[in-house]
Amino acid sequence: MTLDPVLARIDADLEAATGRLLRLLRIPSISTDPAHRADCRAAAEWLVEDLRSIGFDDAAVRDTPGHPMVTGGMGDKDTGGPHLLFYGHYDVQPADPLGLWKTPPFEPSVEDTPDGPVIRGRGASDDKGQLMTFLEACRAWVAVHGALPARVSILFEGEEESGSPSLVPFLREHASELKADLALICDTGLFDRDTPAITTMLRGLVGEEIIITGPDRDLHSGSYGGPAVNPIKVLARIIAALHDDHGRVTLPGFYDGVPEITPELRAQWEGLGFDEGAFLGGVGLSHPAGEADRTALEMIWARPTCEINGISGGYAGAGFKTVLPSQASAKISFRLVGQQDPIAIREAFRAHVQELLPPDCTVEFHGHGAAPASVMSTDDPAFETARKALSAEWPKPAAFVGAGGSIPIAGYFKTELGMDSMLIGFANDDDLIHSPNEKYDLRSFHKGIRSWARVLAALSERG
Repeated sequence: MTLDPVLARIDADLEAATGRLLRLLRIPSISTDPAHRADCRAAAEWLVEDLRSIGFDDAAVRDTPGHPMVTGGMGDKDTGGPHLLFYGHYDVQPADPLGLWKTPPFEPSVEDTPDGPVIRGRGASDDKGQLMTFLEACRAWVAVHGALPARVSILFEGEEESGSPSLVPFLREHASELKADLALICDTGLFDRDTPAITTMLRGLVGEEIIITGPDRDLHSGSYGGPAVNPIKVLARIIAALHDDHGRVTLPGFYDGVPEITPELRAQWEGLGFDEGAFLGGVGLSHPAGEADRTALEMIWARPTCEINGISGGYAGAGFKTVLPSQASAKISFRLVGQQDPIAIREAFRAHVQELLPPDCTVEFHGHGAAPASVMSTDDPAFETARKALSAEWPKPAAFVGAGGSIPIAGYFKTELGMDSMLIGFANDDDLIHSPNEKYDLRSFHKGIRSWARVLAALSERG
């Protein structure tokens, strides 16, 4: 099967493809809001009909205790090439605050901007626009050649924005149906507008909330200040002791399983021309914090962190109140890399708190998730094959990159189905995902479709 006529078909069909995306964006599939339960099902049913129109004849809505999954497949073991599982999610974030939207969030349109035309609407970038880049690539392949160049299975989720409670049980129940040679995920972004990226490292996450209690009531600081223990002071000491003067986390064993990046990967990252000053300057900062001997890019993609996300205690309202509080609390998150054990990190943190807890104080711990990092081995030739295919489409060569955040599905595909994931996305940093006025560049949509067509061709040729 030749690629050039497929690319030509994509170019000719762009207006129709954009119209299909706009129709999907009009469905307010907000998974966190029970009032939109029917809308989530409507989005799933819309996708099933679209998949069937392409040639995924077995596409179906699959019920779960929450919002439904969408599955489908094309090809079989005799198709040739690898078996690929493509994942995306059709649910979106709430659109609040509505007053900050320039146009209604579920009345999408193509809008001209100084940087070129954009598709404006909730879900345009996260993740409906990204999801549709793959479907449109499949549509073009089937329109030109009557078939896909490789065996492809589809899994669309409707709960990604609400914690994916049904995902792991569904993967376990249908493992034999879903397991493939490689998972493809389109929920990430470009490195910059001209540089595509394959994300090969995702940080894990551990969340901890601690509540320290001292006296059995709030006290007058003039009457009790001094002899009575102050939970805020205790909490501040515990938090301050989490890092040393060089920005390293002090928990025993914290860096167990943290790898150094290879010289080849370091050279590739240095070649990206990341501007640390501009990165910090964009948020009103000028001096890098964190580990003193690491670059900002390395800290974001390849190093673990411990961050304090919120502190409360005492009186913080208008005016002044000389209170010595009964309680103080903090929410603390750990981003993990490599082979760090999230359970061991949680236990080390709790031991740290207990060790610094003085008499007359007690502590409550509330865990908020514990997921390991995901690291995809670029030794698999499929990754270099895909990188070259992407590089052929974009002005600059594609790069293997890390991600500062966490995408649990990649880890679930590894632990539940035993397969690696290739994360390729076409979002830009200014797409305003999860915020008012979300958009997806029409260029990202168009070149994203062409990119997937190239990746499918390259992977099928590699076998």
